[in-house]
Amino acid sequence: MKSLIPILLLCSLAAYADAADARKPDVVFMIADDLGWADVDFHGGNAPTPHLDRLRREGVELMQHYVAPVCSPTRAGLLTGRCWSRFGVTTPVNNRALPWDTVTLPRALKAVGYDTCLTGKWHLGSLPEQGPNHFGFDHSYGSLAGGVSPWNHRYKQGPFTVTWHRNEKLIEEEGHVTDLIAAEAVRWIESRGEKPFFLYVPFTAVHLPLKEPAEWLARVPVGISGDVARHYAASVMHLDAAVSRILAALGKKGRRENTIVVFTSDNGGSTAENNDLKYPDDHCPNGKLTGNNLPLRGQKGSVYEGGTRVPTLLSWPAQLKPGKFNGVAQIIDWMPTLCAVTGATPTQDLKWDGLNLWPQLSGAEPVQPRAIYTAGPGFNARAVRDGDWKLIVSHKGPVKKDVASTSETSELFDLAADPNETTDLAAKMPGKVAALRTLFDKLAQADRDALPTD
Repeated sequence: MKSLIPILLLCSLAAYADAADARKPDVVFMIADDLGWADVDFHGGNAPTPHLDRLRREGVELMQHYVAPVCSPTRAGLLTGRCWSRFGVTTPVNNRALPWDTVTLPRALKAVGYDTCLTGKWHLGSLPEQGPNHFGFDHSYGSLAGGVSPWNHRYKQGPFTVTWHRNEKLIEEEGHVTDLIAAEAVRWIESRGEKPFFLYVPFTAVHLPLKEPAEWLARVPVGISGDVARHYAASVMHLDAAVSRILAALGKKGRRENTIVVFTSDNGGSTAENNDLKYPDDHCPNGKLTGNNLPLRGQKGSVYEGGTRVPTLLSWPAQLKPGKFNGVAQIIDWMPTLCAVTGATPTQDLKWDGLNLWPQLSGAEPVQPRAIYTAGPGFNARAVRDGDWKLIVSHKGPVKKDVASTSETSELFDLAADPNETTDLAAKMPGKVAALRTLFDKLAQADRDALPTD
């Protein structure tokens, strides 16, 4: 049986609505799927991304923004402000990921007057009765499950194959998935009245399988050869254009200046290096994976930088000057940050692991060192970063809470001197390993403390 939404907490959030600025910012949060660090032109990618390049020039690039190594965990972290591992979510999941009464980001914003919409990939519960409308979204559209085939909008094979929906009612539509997601976002923006809004756009691009329209394949630079590589480049370019459509709709509506726009990826890219790894959410042509995380080490599924550090842009023309943010940020920071700037300040403890980064992002306060914790798929690899030091703890076999592993290995990296994690210092610096392990154990204590129940 579903628990009641914590009404008293939401009412306390609503009390801040009148005290906040009368013209609250709109929020548009866009997430690409499996977009690697160097898949974008501004990080040396081979596919042109002129619209993202412009967003970067006119906004703030977060140089050290971290997410989970795979998709569902990142989405759980964004919508709750908590580490995904608190919900036991470390892999792509089709079961319900969050407790019914979770105060999600859209629920918090609704309490202070926001309209809320999701258009794109949900993947936090793949049945209609577990969808976005049950967790704070007024309007929802797209894939309830994971990455779908681009033209028939089917998710692999099995009980969740038919997944395309509008407001949790399964539907059939024609069109390419990237175009459909962007078009729904544009229509929703165009339909807005005076109320502020939160629009969450989790694209399925550039998740495999890929089959791009001929018009986009024709635009791929001639130097990119091979069917898979050309479809991948076309998907990146198509995604870039979809972002532009959404930004243009904001401009046409006269709301661009006071809209907070965030663009990021849910994890690092899938690369040819990880063909031996089987991710539950991956299905691709010819058994080939693509994507570029260089010069970072690792890829989707790993807790190395290439799996968790992703291209991220922030824009709020009315408030932010262009530049770069060199502090450490994590996907779990966005709920505390967005709640702070919109006046949705909770009076009860939501057990956030994330921080309100707005004072640092705005320049009101200097950048502060901080610690972040990352749990990889199945808890088989986890990491803690404290300042510039990063400890990775890996296991063979299943990991059980509070049960010591006999097959544990540790790696230590100094990211200031070695950002690409080429030199393991664990054997040379056992004292630093021990200190970070103490912090690691402390941060891991809350894992699985909010498992969803019936």
